[in-house]
Amino acid sequence: MTIAGLAAVYGLLELTGTSINAVVLAIVVMVALCLIKVPVTVALIAAALLGGLQAGMGMEGSLAAFNDNLLVGAQVGLTYIMVGALAVALSRSGLIEVFARWITNRVGTDEAATAKGVKWSLFGIFIVASLLSQNLIPVHIAFIPILIPPLLGVLNRLRVDRRAVACVLACSMSAAYLLLPTGFGAIYLNEILLANVNQFGEPFGLSATAEMAPKAMFWPVMGLVAGMIVAVLVTYRAPRDYREPAAGSALATATAEAPAKLRPFPLVMTVLGLAAALFFQIAFDSLLVGAMVGFILLSIGGIFRWNDQDDVFTSGMLMMAQIAVIITVASGFAGLLAQTGDIEPLIAATADFVGGNMAFGAFLMLFIGLFITIGFGDSFASVPILAPIYIPLALELGFSPLATICLLGAAAALGDAGSPASTISLGVTSGLNADGRHDHIRDSVIPTFLHCNIGMLLFAWVASLVL
Repeated sequence: MTIAGLAAVYGLLELTGTSINAVVLAIVVMVALCLIKVPVTVALIAAALLGGLQAGMGMEGSLAAFNDNLLVGAQVGLTYIMVGALAVALSRSGLIEVFARWITNRVGTDEAATAKGVKWSLFGIFIVASLLSQNLIPVHIAFIPILIPPLLGVLNRLRVDRRAVACVLACSMSAAYLLLPTGFGAIYLNEILLANVNQFGEPFGLSATAEMAPKAMFWPVMGLVAGMIVAVLVTYRAPRDYREPAAGSALATATAEAPAKLRPFPLVMTVLGLAAALFFQIAFDSLLVGAMVGFILLSIGGIFRWNDQDDVFTSGMLMMAQIAVIITVASGFAGLLAQTGDIEPLIAATADFVGGNMAFGAFLMLFIGLFITIGFGDSFASVPILAPIYIPLALELGFSPLATICLLGAAAALGDAGSPASTISLGVTSGLNADGRHDHIRDSVIPTFLHCNIGMLLFAWVASLVL
């Protein structure tokens, strides 16, 4: 019905002689296909080719333009795969599992465990773990299904509303990669955001440097922090009781396992591997190199058997494959749109529509970014889609370089936390629903969408006008 509706609208516009912008057509079709649960990769390719055909490039020209722009996304995708391998290797070390068991033993047997201090300590641990997972120990969401399930009994005893935990995890993970330029932050801020700003800003004399991105993203991140505080102190402050684990859930079917133990040499090699990963990432300005060195040291350290390297690497590749493919295809999508020649007319028409009103223009760009990103749930892939339009438009409206970076970075990030397809939302649910008592949509998607996005949208809107 959705596809038929789009076809009917397209046919009606063609019959009335209304000119259809190829860029608008491609983005609308892409979002519509994502919303009806067509795989994101398929939606991006189909929409890009349709946009190319609409622009008169023909099938061969559209395919050539699409293929020519895959390389940049493939480079970032390879980094994701290497980071996935490092994440799986770290999970084999048992470090996170031992930490979770330590918390459970310390809190779960303490008669004073209902004290407020314990709850706030757990929230603090979740924030620190989220920050580390994106920057210092770039395992992304891999820590959640390891750390959270052993603590569900403690959370139940404290009567903590898991929706508050979902918001803490989602806001913290988002804030980490949007502000701190290491780990996934290095990918988002340097390899994706700044690269696109410089690519599409060069014709307009815009040149962004590495120190500009954290400055531009500071206030949007403060919006995330504000949303997290509201969720914890206001929205989900009241105690909430949960029933026993549902039949068939991970916790209900879990069998007794020998507690993980960390031997001295593997523990030293794990710490050394993490330190080396961070050092080489900073020294060579490459998360790919850092993750590779960390993986090699963990292999040498006996974290897993030497003959299991291929299995560990393959597991990491499978964990990150979807994100890597989406980012690669999104680069082709953005490159094809840039070659249609329809971006400039769209920018001019949008600028005329907002009438030079910077406040209205900023809000419109942020809202559209939210709409697009929530469709397929990945801010990293949204940047190359939005950049060809947003950079020239922001400069046309008179925004400063910092404000332009803020608008693009925040618009792409809006909707990442809170999208049903987001890795953050899915990761949060994978941990909190280990006992079958946490619904993905009602308890993860809706709470994180409201608290992560509304605050960031408002803070980014104001920031773009004052930067």
